[in-house]
Amino acid sequence: MLAGAALLASTLPSGSESRATTPSPASAGATAPGVPAPTAKRFDGRRAFALLRAQVRDYGWRPAGSSALRRLALRLRGLLPNGRFEAVAGRPGLRNIVGTIPGREPAILVGAHYDVESLPKGFVGANDGAAGTAAVVYLAKALARAPRPARARAVRFVLFDGEEEPPGCADFLNCGLRGSRSYAERHAGRVSSMVLLDYIAAKEDLRFAREGGSDAGLWEQLRSAADAVGVGSLFPAGLSSGEILDDHTPFTSRGVRAIDIIDFDYRPRDTLADNLDAVSQRSLDAVGEAVYRLVVRLRAAR
Repeated sequence: MLAGAALLASTLPSGSESRATTPSPASAGATAPGVPAPTAKRFDGRRAFALLRAQVRDYGWRPAGSSALRRLALRLRGLLPNGRFEAVAGRPGLRNIVGTIPGREPAILVGAHYDVESLPKGFVGANDGAAGTAAVVYLAKALARAPRPARARAVRFVLFDGEEEPPGCADFLNCGLRGSRSYAERHAGRVSSMVLLDYIAAKEDLRFAREGGSDAGLWEQLRSAADAVGVGSLFPAGLSSGEILDDHTPFTSRGVRAIDIIDFDYRPRDTLADNLDAVSQRSLDAVGEAVYRLVVRLRAAR
């Protein structure tokens, strides 16, 4: 659960569970109406969507601290370049997953959370957790293969544990964002910019407003990168939203410029309908190509 300026974190009642989590095979990953096909072919949207699907089907409900999430973490660590675990300070059993591409510092950070909501029970988070995780992994793979310009910046890929609030949480900012707060406390001084991916693969009505806590200049660089790969219509000029408390917040509070790529109007948000029926490979691919182009530009900037 994310919290905004006018959207306080709260636990959903059981009555909000709108339908079962099993997707119909014909609709899972279907083309998203209105989402352009990217002109670039650097990000592997097909394999990224396969990883999204695997998180939902093979691991199911995977809140922070669960055995399912720990099993998934082992798989994800092996998929990131130089992948390793980093403990979440003060939270035994929680661990971020970190991958790196060497270069000069301060580094660029590309992140997402890999845990899902603890309530409603059975929540699988196809868009809220699995999509961002899959994008980070396949961005890491694509960037690790890319030519490295002289004096390119380092890139860190971080999958945050404990983003979602535990049951009984009354203050999301203090009991959610556990992995990102821990990582920012240790490393924010070595990060030049952060790109957070969350709610990026909706099948319907996909559009991204600049979230109120996101750096305006970095957002315009993202819009330029999206235009360059043919998906600029997903990031309309002048569209903005209120501030959303998310895994970029511990970094912006420490002066790191960051953007949160999040379609917070996603209709199945925080319900059991956030399943494979609600997401699309086309959407995931479009965002992945835009972020790939952005990070390539950021790496080369002086």
